[in-house]
Amino acid sequence: MDYVSALVPPVVMAVFFIALIVIIVKSQGGPNKTKEDGVVDATLARAESAKQTARPGNA
Repeated sequence: MDYVSALVPPVVMAVFFIALIVIIVKSQGGPNKTKEDGVVDATLARAESAKQTARPGNA
């Protein structure tokens, strides 16, 4: 029975890892993709504008 108790934790972790990968792959794209892309684009634009306003002498 020691081999069962030794194998259970890795098997359980493997099952959860596979489930996590499946969830990540299924959540890519779809209707949320444009919303996520919009958030990323807005964040990048905000960071770029903050970087340019921090250095006004380079204009």
